Amino acid sequence: MITAKTVHIIGVGGIGTSAVARWWKGQGATVSGSDMHTSAILEDLDEAGIEVKIGHFADNIPRDCDLVIYSAAVPATNVERQVANERGIKEWSYPKFLGKLAAEKKTIAVSGTNGKSTTTAMIAGILIEAGYDPTVILGTKVPDWPEKNLRIGKSDWFVVEACEHMANMLSIHPNTAVITNIEEDHLDYYRDLSHIRDTFQQWIDCKDTCSQVVLNRDDAESQKLDAKYVSWFGVDHRKIEDGGQTFDVAGVPVILHIPGAFNAQNAAAALTAAHVVGVPDEPALKALADFKGTWRRFEHVGMWTPTSLTLRGAGSSDVYSDYAHHPTACAGSIAAFKEFFPDRRLVVVFEPHQHSRTTELFDEFVTAFDDADVLLVSEIYEVAGRTESKQISSKDLVEKIQARGTVKDVRFTKDQAEAEAQLASLVAPQDVIVLMGAGSIDELARKLTQ
Repeated sequence: MITAKTVHIIGVGGIGTSAVARWWKGQGATVSGSDMHTSAILEDLDEAGIEVKIGHFADNIPRDCDLVIYSAAVPATNVERQVANERGIKEWSYPKFLGKLAAEKKTIAVSGTNGKSTTTAMIAGILIEAGYDPTVILGTKVPDWPEKNLRIGKSDWFVVEACEHMANMLSIHPNTAVITNIEEDHLDYYRDLSHIRDTFQQWIDCKDTCSQVVLNRDDAESQKLDAKYVSWFGVDHRKIEDGGQTFDVAGVPVILHIPGAFNAQNAAAALTAAHVVGVPDEPALKALADFKGTWRRFEHVGMWTPTSLTLRGAGSSDVYSDYAHHPTACAGSIAAFKEFFPDRRLVVVFEPHQHSRTTELFDEFVTAFDDADVLLVSEIYEVAGRTESKQISSKDLVEKIQARGTVKDVRFTKDQAEAEAQLASLVAPQDVIVLMGAGSIDELARKLTQ
C-alpha cells in the first residue's frame, strides 16, 4: 500500500497533478506544492488547504517531506527535484504515481489520441450509477463532482486517464485497457504513426494484469493491434435529435444529450468497457443519458455582448470553450457545433498548441476548419517545459487556409488581446463563438463572459 505523511508536488497546477494533491490530502497527508504561475487551479487548491508556492526554490521542500511527486514536464535539473535527490526523498513522476495506485486497484485505464477525458468521465459516471463507488482521476473536470477532477471512492475500483504523451501510459498496468483511437500526435516524442501504434501494443501486452482490451472497430490503426481478449466498440444508426443524439452500440439503443459523432464514439467505448466489467445496461444507459459533459469540452461558458452591440441595443452571442487541439478533434468539434446550431454563424478562435504539433500536422490543420464561418487563428501556444523549434507561426497556417478559399473570413491574431478586439468588431447577435485549443485560450472565453 502506498503511504506518505508529507507530500510535495512539483508542477501542482496541472489538471492531473492537482487531483493527486487532493487525493493525498484525502488520505490524511500534509500536502504542499509549487508551480511557476498562478492559476484558477492553484486558487482552488489554496481554498482546499493545500499550500502552494509560486516559483521553484530549494526551501519549498518541507523538512519532513517523505515523498515528492513531479509533473512529467519538470526536468531532473529542477532545483526542487535536486534537493529531493540530495536528501534521499522518494521521488515519483505523476504517471508513476498513477501506476502505483492502479496496482492496488481493479483499474480501468483510458488512452488514445482523442476523447480520453470524456470517455474516462463517462465510464466513471456509469460505475458510480451502478454502485461500484470508484476512485477516479481525470485530465479534466466534471462540474457535478465536488472535487471536479477527482473522486475518492471506498471500493477497490479505479478509473484513470492514461496519457500517451512520452509513452506515459506504460507506467499504468490496468485490468481493462480502453483505447479510443490512434492517430499521429506528440511527434516531438514519437517517430511516426507506427511508433505510436507499437507503443500502444506494448501497453496492452501487459499480460500479467491486462485481462481485457476495448478497441475502436472503426479506427484503422486500432485494428492492427493484437489483443487476445478484445471487445470492439462502434456506433450504428446515429440520429441527431433535439438536444442531443441517439444511436446503437452492439444493438443497445443509447440516448446522449451532448452532440457530436466523436461523443457518440466516446459513449460507445464507455458502454463497452462497462459491459466488460459486468455493469448492467440499465444504470449504464441512465448514466450516459444524464451525462452533461466536462470542462472545456463543448462547454458553454456564458453570453457575450461586445460594447459595439450594446450601443446598438443588439443581442448577445453564446461563448463556448473547447479543448480540441488535434486536427481530427478540431474538425469533429466544429462538425458538432454545426449539427447543434445549423442556422447560426460559427465563429472559431483557434490557438494552436505547441510548435512541433503544428509543424508535423500542418496539412491536416489547414483542412480542419472548413466548416467554420469565421476563423481567427492566434499565435501558437508555447508549452512550458518543452523545448522546441519556433520555425513556424500561425501566420503560415492562416495563409494556407486563406489560399484554400473554403473559410470565407480567416484572420491571424498575434495574441489574445488582438483576438478579443477583432471579435468585438466582427461578432453579430446570435453568433456561436468557440474558443478552441489546449493552452490559455480558455482564459479569453472566461474573460468575455465575466
